[in-house]
Amino acid sequence: MAEGDNKSANLIAHETSQLEEQLQGWGEVILASDQVLRWEKPWFPGALVAVTTVLFLLVYFLDPSVLTGVSCAVMILCLADYLVPTLAPRVFGSNKWTTEQQQRFHEICRNLVMSRHSVQGWWKRLLGLKDEKPKVYFMSVISTLVMVAWLGQQVHNLFLTYLVVTFLLLLPGLNRHGIISKYMGMARREINKLLKQKEKKNE
Repeated sequence: MAEGDNKSANLIAHETSQLEEQLQGWGEVILASDQVLRWEKPWFPGALVAVTTVLFLLVYFLDPSVLTGVSCAVMILCLADYLVPTLAPRVFGSNKWTTEQQQRFHEICRNLVMSRHSVQGWWKRLLGLKDEKPKVYFMSVISTLVMVAWLGQQVHNLFLTYLVVTFLLLLPGLNRHGIISKYMGMARREINKLLKQKEKKNE
Protein backbone atom coordinates (compact mmCIF):
# COMPACT_ATOMS: atom_id res chain seq x y z
CA MET A 1 0.00 0.00 0.00
CA ALA A 2 2.80 2.41 0.96
CA GLU A 3 4.62 1.53 -2.27
CA GLY A 4 1.50 2.43 -4.28
CA ASP A 5 1.21 5.73 -2.41
CA ASN A 6 4.88 6.50 -3.13
CA LYS A 7 4.39 5.75 -6.84
CA SER A 8 1.32 7.99 -6.91
CA ALA A 9 3.18 10.80 -5.10
CA ASN A 10 6.16 10.47 -7.46
CA LEU A 11 3.85 10.53 -10.49
CA ILE A 12 2.07 13.66 -9.21
CA ALA A 13 5.43 15.35 -8.50
CA HIS A 14 6.70 14.47 -11.99
CA GLU A 15 3.52 15.71 -13.71
CA THR A 16 3.56 18.89 -11.59
CA SER A 17 7.13 19.72 -12.67
CA GLN A 18 6.19 19.08 -16.31
CA LEU A 19 3.16 21.37 -16.02
CA GLU A 20 5.29 24.06 -14.38
CA GLU A 21 7.67 23.96 -17.36
CA GLN A 22 4.78 24.15 -19.84
CA LEU A 23 3.11 27.10 -18.06
CA GLN A 24 6.30 28.99 -17.17
CA GLY A 25 5.53 31.80 -19.64
CA TRP A 26 2.07 32.17 -18.09
CA GLY A 27 3.35 32.30 -14.49
CA GLU A 28 2.58 35.97 -13.76
CA VAL A 29 -0.85 35.80 -15.40
CA ILE A 30 -1.74 32.59 -13.51
CA LEU A 31 -0.73 34.15 -10.18
CA ALA A 32 -2.76 37.30 -10.90
CA SER A 33 -5.76 35.17 -11.94
CA ASP A 34 -5.34 33.07 -8.80
CA GLN A 35 -5.53 36.19 -6.62
CA VAL A 36 -8.76 37.26 -8.36
CA LEU A 37 -10.35 33.78 -8.24
CA ARG A 38 -9.50 33.38 -4.54
CA TRP A 39 -10.91 36.87 -3.69
CA GLU A 40 -7.70 38.35 -2.27
CA LYS A 41 -9.54 41.72 -2.28
CA PRO A 42 -13.22 42.17 -1.32
CA TRP A 43 -14.21 43.70 -4.68
CA PHE A 44 -12.87 40.78 -6.77
CA PRO A 45 -16.11 38.70 -6.76
CA GLY A 46 -18.10 41.71 -7.99
CA ALA A 47 -15.53 42.33 -10.71
CA LEU A 48 -15.68 38.67 -11.80
CA VAL A 49 -19.48 38.75 -12.08
CA ALA A 50 -19.38 42.12 -13.89
CA VAL A 51 -16.81 40.97 -16.49
CA THR A 52 -18.66 37.69 -17.08
CA THR A 53 -21.96 39.55 -17.44
CA VAL A 54 -20.51 42.01 -19.95
CA LEU A 55 -18.98 39.22 -22.04
CA PHE A 56 -22.21 37.22 -22.13
CA LEU A 57 -24.28 40.33 -22.91
CA LEU A 58 -21.89 41.02 -25.80
CA VAL A 59 -22.41 37.48 -27.12
CA TYR A 60 -26.19 37.87 -26.64
CA PHE A 61 -26.41 41.14 -28.59
CA LEU A 62 -23.97 40.11 -31.34
CA ASP A 63 -25.69 36.70 -31.61
CA PRO A 64 -22.87 35.03 -33.60
CA SER A 65 -23.37 31.71 -35.35
CA VAL A 66 -21.80 28.60 -33.79
CA LEU A 67 -19.02 28.56 -36.39
CA THR A 68 -18.23 32.25 -35.85
CA GLY A 69 -18.27 31.86 -32.07
CA VAL A 70 -15.94 28.86 -32.13
CA SER A 71 -13.60 30.58 -34.62
CA CYS A 72 -13.41 33.75 -32.50
CA ALA A 73 -12.80 31.75 -29.30
CA VAL A 74 -9.99 29.72 -30.91
CA MET A 75 -8.51 32.90 -32.42
CA ILE A 76 -8.45 34.58 -28.98
CA LEU A 77 -6.78 31.49 -27.47
CA CYS A 78 -4.14 31.46 -30.23
CA LEU A 79 -3.42 35.18 -29.76
CA ALA A 80 -3.16 34.73 -25.98
CA ASP A 81 -0.86 31.72 -26.40
CA TYR A 82 1.42 33.80 -28.62
CA LEU A 83 1.29 37.19 -26.86
CA VAL A 84 1.06 36.34 -23.13
CA PRO A 85 4.50 34.68 -22.75
CA THR A 86 6.05 37.64 -24.61
CA LEU A 87 4.20 40.52 -22.93
CA ALA A 88 3.72 39.15 -19.38
CA PRO A 89 7.36 39.65 -18.23
CA ARG A 90 7.27 43.25 -19.49
CA VAL A 91 3.93 44.02 -17.83
CA PHE A 92 4.54 42.28 -14.49
CA GLY A 93 8.34 42.47 -14.39
CA SER A 94 10.13 39.12 -14.37
CA ASN A 95 12.71 40.43 -11.87
CA LYS A 96 9.95 40.61 -9.21
CA TRP A 97 9.41 36.81 -9.19
CA THR A 98 9.94 35.81 -5.53
CA THR A 99 10.30 32.49 -3.71
CA GLU A 100 6.77 32.92 -2.31
CA GLN A 101 5.38 33.41 -5.82
CA GLN A 102 7.29 30.35 -7.07
CA GLN A 103 5.88 28.29 -4.20
CA ARG A 104 2.31 29.48 -4.94
CA PHE A 105 2.81 28.73 -8.66
CA HIS A 106 3.97 25.22 -7.70
CA GLU A 107 0.86 24.76 -5.50
CA ILE A 108 -1.43 25.87 -8.35
CA CYS A 109 0.20 23.43 -10.79
CA ARG A 110 -0.03 20.64 -8.22
CA ASN A 111 -3.73 21.41 -7.61
CA LEU A 112 -4.36 21.27 -11.38
CA VAL A 113 -2.62 17.88 -11.59
CA MET A 114 -4.58 16.59 -8.57
CA SER A 115 -7.85 17.81 -10.13
CA ARG A 116 -7.04 15.98 -13.36
CA HIS A 117 -6.29 12.79 -11.40
CA SER A 118 -9.56 13.23 -9.49
CA VAL A 119 -11.56 13.54 -12.73
CA GLN A 120 -9.78 10.48 -14.14
CA GLY A 121 -10.57 8.59 -10.91
CA TRP A 122 -14.26 9.46 -11.17
CA TRP A 123 -14.28 8.36 -14.82
CA LYS A 124 -12.63 5.02 -13.93
CA ARG A 125 -15.16 4.49 -11.13
CA LEU A 126 -17.98 5.17 -13.57
CA LEU A 127 -16.55 2.65 -16.04
CA GLY A 128 -16.07 0.19 -13.17
CA LEU A 129 -19.73 0.64 -12.22
CA LYS A 130 -20.65 -0.13 -15.83
CA ASP A 131 -18.83 -3.48 -15.60
CA GLU A 132 -19.90 -4.40 -12.05
CA LYS A 133 -23.49 -3.09 -11.96
CA PRO A 134 -24.68 -2.38 -15.52
CA LYS A 135 -28.32 -1.79 -14.47
CA VAL A 136 -27.36 0.80 -11.83
CA TYR A 137 -24.99 2.45 -14.33
CA PHE A 138 -27.69 2.54 -17.02
CA MET A 139 -30.37 3.98 -14.71
CA SER A 140 -27.99 6.56 -13.20
CA VAL A 141 -26.69 7.80 -16.55
CA ILE A 142 -30.12 7.88 -18.24
CA SER A 143 -31.84 9.65 -15.31
CA THR A 144 -29.03 12.23 -15.08
CA LEU A 145 -29.13 12.92 -18.83
CA VAL A 146 -32.94 13.20 -18.80
CA MET A 147 -32.75 15.71 -15.94
CA VAL A 148 -30.05 17.74 -17.72
CA ALA A 149 -32.06 17.65 -20.98
CA TRP A 150 -35.18 18.86 -19.14
CA LEU A 151 -33.20 21.66 -17.45
CA GLY A 152 -31.73 22.69 -20.81
CA GLN A 153 -35.25 22.86 -22.25
CA GLN A 154 -36.52 25.05 -19.40
CA VAL A 155 -33.64 27.55 -19.32
CA HIS A 156 -32.16 29.49 -22.25
CA ASN A 157 -28.83 28.01 -23.46
CA LEU A 158 -26.83 31.21 -23.07
CA PHE A 159 -28.29 32.05 -19.65
CA LEU A 160 -27.61 28.52 -18.40
CA THR A 161 -24.02 28.73 -19.69
CA TYR A 162 -23.67 32.14 -17.99
CA LEU A 163 -24.83 30.69 -14.66
CA VAL A 164 -22.47 27.69 -14.93
CA VAL A 165 -19.45 29.84 -15.92
CA THR A 166 -20.15 32.41 -13.19
CA PHE A 167 -20.50 29.67 -10.55
CA LEU A 168 -17.25 27.98 -11.66
CA LEU A 169 -15.38 31.31 -11.54
CA LEU A 170 -16.72 32.05 -8.05
CA LEU A 171 -16.12 28.49 -6.76
CA PRO A 172 -12.45 28.93 -5.67
CA GLY A 173 -13.34 32.03 -3.66
CA LEU A 174 -16.42 30.38 -2.16
CA ASN A 175 -14.24 27.43 -1.10
CA ARG A 176 -11.45 29.59 0.30
CA HIS A 177 -13.82 31.71 2.41
CA GLY A 178 -15.68 28.64 3.72
CA ILE A 179 -19.03 29.70 2.26
CA ILE A 180 -19.74 26.35 0.58
CA SER A 181 -18.82 24.30 3.68
CA LYS A 182 -20.98 26.63 5.81
CA TYR A 183 -24.11 26.16 3.67
CA MET A 184 -23.41 22.45 3.14
CA GLY A 185 -23.28 22.08 6.93
CA MET A 186 -26.57 23.96 7.27
CA ALA A 187 -28.16 21.73 4.61
CA ARG A 188 -26.89 18.58 6.39
CA ARG A 189 -28.33 19.79 9.71
CA GLU A 190 -31.72 20.48 8.10
CA ILE A 191 -31.77 17.07 6.40
CA ASN A 192 -30.85 15.38 9.72
CA LYS A 193 -33.69 17.26 11.46
CA LEU A 194 -36.18 16.12 8.81
CA LEU A 195 -34.97 12.52 9.08
CA LYS A 196 -35.29 12.60 12.89
CA GLN A 197 -38.81 14.04 12.64
CA LYS A 198 -39.76 11.31 10.17
CA GLU A 199 -38.36 8.64 12.51
CA LYS A 200 -40.38 10.06 15.43
CA LYS A 201 -43.57 10.03 13.33
CA ASN A 202 -42.93 6.43 12.29
CA GLU A 203 -42.48 5.42 15.94
